[in-house]
Amino acid sequence: MEMIKGELAQRNAFSSSRSHFLIPTHRSLLHRNVSTRLSFLNIQSLQSLRHFRRNPNLKVVRKMDSGYTQSETNGFLETEDSDSMVDLCITRTLAPALTFEHGLVKLKEAVEKLKSDPPCCGSGIYRFQVAVPPSAKPLNWLCCQPQSSGVFPQFYLSKEMNDPSCELLSLNRVLGVSGIGAAVYFMGSSSCSLGEWNSIKRYLSVDSPLIRAYGFMGINFDTESSSMKHETGSFYFFIPQVELDEYESNSLLAATLAWNDSALCTFGKAVHSINSSLDQAIHHFSPTRESCDYKAISSTLKEFDLMEDKNIQMGQAPSSYQFYFRLSPTITVTTPGSRSSPLAVAASSHPLTTCISCFDERSLAFHALGYGKGSYRPAVVITSSGTAVSNLLPAVVEASQCFIPLLLLTADRPPELHDAGANQAINQVNHFGSFVRFFFSLPPPTDQIPARMVLTTVDSAVYWATSVPYGPVHINCPFREPLGDAPRKWMLSCLEKLDFWMSRAEPFTKYIQVQHSHACNDICGQMAEVVKVIQNANQGILLIGAIHTEDDMWAALLLAKHLFWPVVADILSGLRMRKVLSSFPEIEENFLFLDHLDHALLSDSVRGWAQADVIVQIGSRITSKRITQMIEICSPCSYITVDKHPYRHDPSHIVTHRIQSTITEFADSLLKAHFPRTRSKWTGFMRAVDMMVAWEISFQIHSEYSLTEPYVSQVVSEALPSDAALFIGNSMVIRDADMYGRNWVTSTTNIASIMSSWELPCHGIRVAANRGASGIDGLLSTAIGFAVGCNKRVFCVLGDVSFLHDTNGLAILNQRTWRKPMTILVINNHGGAIFSFLPIADTTEPSVLNQYFYTSHNVSIRKLCMAHSVKHLQVRTKMELRDALFISEQAQTDCLIEVESCIEANATFHRIELCAPPTSTPVSNDAARFYREGFILALSLEDGSVGFGEVAPLEIHKENIIDVEEQLRYLLHVIQGAKISYLLPLLKGSFSSWIWCSLGIMSCSIFPSVRCGLEMAILNALAARQGSSLLNLLLYRECSTSDTQSVKAEEIIKRSSRVQICALLDSNGTPKEVAYVAAKLVEEGFTTIKLKVGRRANPIEDAAIIHEIREKVGHQINLRADANRNWTFEEAVQFGSCVKCCDLQYIEEPVHYEDDIIKFCEETGLPVALDETINNIQENPLKRLAKFIHTGIVAIVIKPSVVGGFENAALIAQWAQMQGKMAVISSAFESSLSLSAYIQFSCYLEQQNAKLLGVKNMEPSPSIAHGLGTYQWLREDVTTESLRICRHSYGDTVEASVEDAARFLQDFKIDRKIIQRCYTGEQVRAYQLTVDCEGFSCSIKVWDAGLNTDDNVFVFLHGFLGTGEDWIPIMKAISGCARCISVDLPGHGGSHIQNHSSKQAKLEPSMSIEVVADVLCKTIHNITPGRVILVGYSMGARIALYMALRCNDKIDGAVVIAGSPGIKDVAERRVRMALDDARARSLIAHGLQFFLDTWYAGELWKSLREHPHFKQIISSRSQHDDVHALAKALSNLSIGRQSSLWEDLKQCKTPLLFIVGEKDRKFKEIAQQMCYEISHSSKSGADPCKEIHEMVEIPNCGHAAHLENPLPVINAVRQFFTGLNRRRSIS
Repeated sequence: MEMIKGELAQRNAFSSSRSHFLIPTHRSLLHRNVSTRLSFLNIQSLQSLRHFRRNPNLKVVRKMDSGYTQSETNGFLETEDSDSMVDLCITRTLAPALTFEHGLVKLKEAVEKLKSDPPCCGSGIYRFQVAVPPSAKPLNWLCCQPQSSGVFPQFYLSKEMNDPSCELLSLNRVLGVSGIGAAVYFMGSSSCSLGEWNSIKRYLSVDSPLIRAYGFMGINFDTESSSMKHETGSFYFFIPQVELDEYESNSLLAATLAWNDSALCTFGKAVHSINSSLDQAIHHFSPTRESCDYKAISSTLKEFDLMEDKNIQMGQAPSSYQFYFRLSPTITVTTPGSRSSPLAVAASSHPLTTCISCFDERSLAFHALGYGKGSYRPAVVITSSGTAVSNLLPAVVEASQCFIPLLLLTADRPPELHDAGANQAINQVNHFGSFVRFFFSLPPPTDQIPARMVLTTVDSAVYWATSVPYGPVHINCPFREPLGDAPRKWMLSCLEKLDFWMSRAEPFTKYIQVQHSHACNDICGQMAEVVKVIQNANQGILLIGAIHTEDDMWAALLLAKHLFWPVVADILSGLRMRKVLSSFPEIEENFLFLDHLDHALLSDSVRGWAQADVIVQIGSRITSKRITQMIEICSPCSYITVDKHPYRHDPSHIVTHRIQSTITEFADSLLKAHFPRTRSKWTGFMRAVDMMVAWEISFQIHSEYSLTEPYVSQVVSEALPSDAALFIGNSMVIRDADMYGRNWVTSTTNIASIMSSWELPCHGIRVAANRGASGIDGLLSTAIGFAVGCNKRVFCVLGDVSFLHDTNGLAILNQRTWRKPMTILVINNHGGAIFSFLPIADTTEPSVLNQYFYTSHNVSIRKLCMAHSVKHLQVRTKMELRDALFISEQAQTDCLIEVESCIEANATFHRIELCAPPTSTPVSNDAARFYREGFILALSLEDGSVGFGEVAPLEIHKENIIDVEEQLRYLLHVIQGAKISYLLPLLKGSFSSWIWCSLGIMSCSIFPSVRCGLEMAILNALAARQGSSLLNLLLYRECSTSDTQSVKAEEIIKRSSRVQICALLDSNGTPKEVAYVAAKLVEEGFTTIKLKVGRRANPIEDAAIIHEIREKVGHQINLRADANRNWTFEEAVQFGSCVKCCDLQYIEEPVHYEDDIIKFCEETGLPVALDETINNIQENPLKRLAKFIHTGIVAIVIKPSVVGGFENAALIAQWAQMQGKMAVISSAFESSLSLSAYIQFSCYLEQQNAKLLGVKNMEPSPSIAHGLGTYQWLREDVTTESLRICRHSYGDTVEASVEDAARFLQDFKIDRKIIQRCYTGEQVRAYQLTVDCEGFSCSIKVWDAGLNTDDNVFVFLHGFLGTGEDWIPIMKAISGCARCISVDLPGHGGSHIQNHSSKQAKLEPSMSIEVVADVLCKTIHNITPGRVILVGYSMGARIALYMALRCNDKIDGAVVIAGSPGIKDVAERRVRMALDDARARSLIAHGLQFFLDTWYAGELWKSLREHPHFKQIISSRSQHDDVHALAKALSNLSIGRQSSLWEDLKQCKTPLLFIVGEKDRKFKEIAQQMCYEISHSSKSGADPCKEIHEMVEIPNCGHAAHLENPLPVINAVRQFFTGLNRRRSIS
């Protein structure tokens, strides 16, 4: 075999919007030598190739760099080839395939479909790609390809940063990519003549980021003779026809088809060639993981001399061991022992095995068990004789129960020493009984026995271990002395007929299982019955139990998507902690995961509703006891279980259909059947339950600031890297993980956006545990073995007692062969916490519990780690835990994190109950009308129910009345037609979710008062629809299915039917005057008074008033003081020192600076309440509140209209109640409408607090006087009859009646006398305007809204693919102060170009930016004689900027949203021009829909794709009826054809506002640079217009800011408009 030194390279063909891989024509290379060519290609070289076959079927086994540099086309286009033409690669992504075979068939079908309808162009590149499950391994597939074939080349590249070892390649422990065939290839050398250069030109598209080219540098390849030789300066590169690229969670299978009629590679020839490659791939693939991995890889690698296995050393026992490793390379665990030395020596000397030794047989057996869990291969356990064998029993039992393959080789005494009193001789025959699948006792080694007998015995044992049902096998190996390896003469006859075995790398006897084909589309037999049962289900649930392979996770996801049922994923399924690749809305549209059903089943009403009629369970047993009980309650129902073993796992004896099948086979059967994709009322209820419980769990965990065990479960879920795995211990650890573990969003892989487009935007993570027998012994050793087997970074979570059961596992931890670092978390609560949840804990003495159940201990885990040289970190707080997890992730060594916990605190946390969720019918009515003005909202449902809400903005809370009106106008538009979700009264994230998902608005962008009014109107409308009060709506009284719960709710309401009111008193006047008014308030019946302080020059004066009031009213009246942050710290302390004896209930906001609040509490010891501090706390309130858990803060004053509505107010109140603080609801001078709602809301909060105190076994707290006394300050009301708040006949205090408040809302009528005007929506006028230009006329569609004026006119310009209709919501918002015009730009929507009939107009007019600007100027002149403000987005922004700089006589100002003044570099402009021309041709050739799919798959639109209305946006883009005109606009208005405006910016006299999205990095930099150019121009001087050139960054959005987060855009545009008007008035 000849050795050739060359360089193997791999390149990303396209990595960003500017990087391309180009196959140039000979003209482009005229001016470049070879070295320059290669420099342009910028191909990153790899290490030299070692060996390869000399025939044309080249197979390459090499490393591939993980970081791909980008190659630019600028250098190529700088040549004199100015007429550069490019072709885009058309990429079609197919739906994910269930198996690798299915994926190949999908590609074949796609090519055949293309063949039946061939493209009309003479050249092109098509790529079809499909995701396949992770078992599709590139190296496996390559090694299964025939050695002699017409398909060339064949290659494999490893993605490892370092050179992969033979062992790692053999075990498939490296990610890689392989391919066969060449769709496109090109080659050259320095000696090539001009005519010999390849004339194919290809341009690999920005829209195909995964296309790569591979090849050699320094290699001259002769295609005719199929020979290669080293030649400096030569190269050979190609794009494979069929490619398999491996990622952590799946593999990507792709087929690339390229043709060029002018290069003698016609479309027909290209199709024939790719079909040949696909046919070979289909007929030579590995259908299962085990059938073609090690054998094929080993055989192939041996041909490359990359692996040696030539010598077989025959001693007493190695023949069996040698044979075993031919079956599967693995690890061996051994313990010291004389009798087992022949086995141990043979294992340690074998080149394909790794030996691990430990003094504890039990730990080693569990380690081998863990390896089997992780690798699906059996590990070998070698022990000496006697009780060493017995120590294997716990691991054998677990392996048997969990179906894990395991091979036990136990040394034994020879027969003559048994029953003779010999040392260490026990009966080891059938030692493990029924827990092993196979047992055989070999005879002692002798040359009288043919070695073939040993080989077939081991072969049989391995077959039993690795066949369904998997499990342990036991071979007993007696040995006579001497046991050493001293040479002895053996008769060669024992080796007869082994020549063929010794000369090959295959087993002696091959066991062949016939594979079932998935190609049959018919469903027949008993499966047809099962399919029919599933199709007829009304309330189906898919349970996913323990899953052990990533392929099964893949199949389970596809099945879940296909069934469209509620999915309950067990923690061991791998899908409970699934990785969501990005926050795309497709995850909600295609899956319905119920992650918290276990917790929800604590509720009686949920148990009553969760009655499934069909349950399908795939995978092994379920961890949750409550879910198991739910299944029993559902019986009799159709209960279908699917598992590949034949055993009965049915402890409740209710399974109706037991299917023995793999999950993949079962999914294959169901994927061929049709199931309705509808969401029923029951499904909606289950979703509501899950959402509420998820919110509640998150709140409970994050509002508890001490480190709890549920918090550990959530943080570990979030800390898991995308390529990690999790091993969970038993007892409380796995239960916590099942209840509190969560999925998380990650977008670390470059395949994330592609998978999202397949509507499969998530995948599982491997999770393992010893749940066969659920013991707590050997868990650490199992986890270490699991880490070795799965080749992932493993996080292991154990309890302290479990850890202490297996401390010998620490001895194994230091043996790091073939294993990544581990992070081990030990939850140390100093005993067995799970017993605190048993009934016995309530009836048994603590001393008995501690000694006999908790097994309390004081063992130092830190010292145990020190003894074994293991890195140890101890944590006691949340922050310390996060820091420790970060440290362990960065470290390249094992790390043990000890989490200090407490049994009692843990038990208390777990016992917090959840409220019963609503069970009302969904409200699916449209919001028909929405009246406003005077900020009273009337929301009408379709059935006539009306709900009123009040918007009461206050200037002191930074809400401008004009800004509020604009938001209300916008809301009026988007709310029409929206579905009102029946989840909204939950107040647990339901409103925020609905605002985002239904209205498409980020809830944090709505003004607090606007959101409060909106929530009030919706809640009142829902209450009116049910004939209920607001309070009952929140308490679920009317919608409960349980009579008991209804009675209970009635009793609570009767007890809390009144709300105490706090009087509000101003401090103006002398102390005696103020005290007199206070006494009058007491006479009226007020028991609590709040005094406004901090308004006098000296705080001592305020203190004097407090003293006077206290003396006047006595100590039975609660006094509060409200300083409104008016004091410095010193002034507040001075006041506090004077009123310490006045028994104030609290001082509200005593200091100006937030950081001084805790300091004031500690300095004075006086109670404090928060008010202004929690204003604008809408985003992440728990994080903001965390700093105020200090006991000196006794109350939180909550104004719903200031904190952002009832939902945020409820969250803050719940936090306060959890911390033992008062939650005081306060009004902000609203009318009786708001007061009535606040009264019922206050009652609701008090009842919630009573429930919480009951759960904590605490005494009920006194009633709280709420800050609703502002009604006394109002001179008029919005209603004809005001709410009565007074001293009632049944009491002596001023209270608000909940019943009166409910009746007031039900009978609410607006007093029309105080209403200034009503607003029911803006009418938008649409019309056509014809504009005559030179040689053509243009009919422009115009959208007109707002005031009929010529003074304040906005003109809105959309981006490419948009229309003027895109701007209508924003136009309606601004139309209150201006006239708003939007137009369809030429080539878009309803605008059309028509040539004149004159002879001069034969040529079609060019729609350059100059021509379009001229058309728009004439259009504006026809609309208004005055000047206008332009607002443009993207392409429209470029036009607006051009007009502002070149046509400024008509332009008063311009708002540029994600716009650019053009490209400075001439060569770069030519690149972009060529690219846009290619896109235009592609638009015409392939149609608008395909173009849209490709266009919006780009990185620029990543943020927009996450918008819940993304599909509606794309749908609106598909309404263009003239594709040719659209393509012409794309080409003519290309930024590559636009002259640069950068120099014009320096002379700019027109005010400009640049708006960019926070995530739009590219255009943010452009906007910053434009601002810099304007502000640093030489003539800027003191020009006043320069002052209003500014940039506004819109938060939480990307390129399309006006679509993604419109409210801040509206505010920015209106502020710009206000600035222009101010400038006009000054001038």
